Amino acid sequence: MISGVMGLPKAVDPEVCDLGTSEAVEIPQSLALSYAGGFGEEGRDWIAGLPALVAELLERWELQRDGAVRSGEASLVLPVLRKHGTRAVLKLQMPREETTAALIGLRTWNGEGVVQLLDHDPDSSTMLLERLDGDRTLASIEDDDVAVGILAELQARLVRVPAPPGLRSLGDIATEMLAQVPQAVTALAHPADRQRLRGWGSAVDELVGEPGDRILHWDLHYDNVLAAQREPWLAIDPEPLAGDPGFDLWPALDSRWDDVVAKGDAVRVVRRRFDVLTEALGLDRARATGWTLGRLLQNSLWDIADGRTALASSSVAVAESLLNR
Repeated sequence: MISGVMGLPKAVDPEVCDLGTSEAVEIPQSLALSYAGGFGEEGRDWIAGLPALVAELLERWELQRDGAVRSGEASLVLPVLRKHGTRAVLKLQMPREETTAALIGLRTWNGEGVVQLLDHDPDSSTMLLERLDGDRTLASIEDDDVAVGILAELQARLVRVPAPPGLRSLGDIATEMLAQVPQAVTALAHPADRQRLRGWGSAVDELVGEPGDRILHWDLHYDNVLAAQREPWLAIDPEPLAGDPGFDLWPALDSRWDDVVAKGDAVRVVRRRFDVLTEALGLDRARATGWTLGRLLQNSLWDIADGRTALASSSVAVAESLLNR
């Protein structure tokens, strides 16, 4: 999954493409390279057309630029002021299935626990969003119990909503994953990893017939919760999916992972986060464990497709923490 930014991100590549005019919007070179590498000629064409698209939308929506251009992994973010002085951001990302799903999700939630969609351009999938504080993510809260509690409350509000038409189904995704397991197992070098992957596949096989019907964020981790004015904290960057909320727990379990490992506290933290999340969402713990293993399976299949021959140590640690209780 590729995330964009709905607030103002912390890390930005200072280099920009030369657009030939000082008045044109700056395109971070990292974004240009990302699109060229990921989408080839289509991506380069989209990047080339960005300055004109931004100019057109600023005029159409009567917006005034209000800060430097920023970028996420796949989106350009421009802080703006609306005609009555309201602070907002333009988020531009090449139209794809993920951007369509994000628009469906944001319209469905209508600002309930998530950043508010103020306007959008259906042709380009550009979003005009309320501006949040991108320098204050949930990762800034040192007390992990407090942080996961805030995230759990937001997630409970999000998954309370039935999934609308037009989103991908977890049932379809799970079926596709199960079909990939036999071949993926052969790519793993260590017998223990092969056994784990088969086990995670078996867990999904037991649940695939009941995939759920809630709208899932699909990427709700600490860095995708920002401080706000309308509420203390709001979720950003959803990649909505229709399914069981148990499939949506892994990003929170894995949040700030390097810090968790450095403190030598992984098992306790994973179990504590899992307990807080399942209680807040009212989930059956065994079922939530199974779907979390499904999420680890999905991540591992992506890694194997990228050439990895071992399971991620974080995935193994999360699985072992939940299974060996």
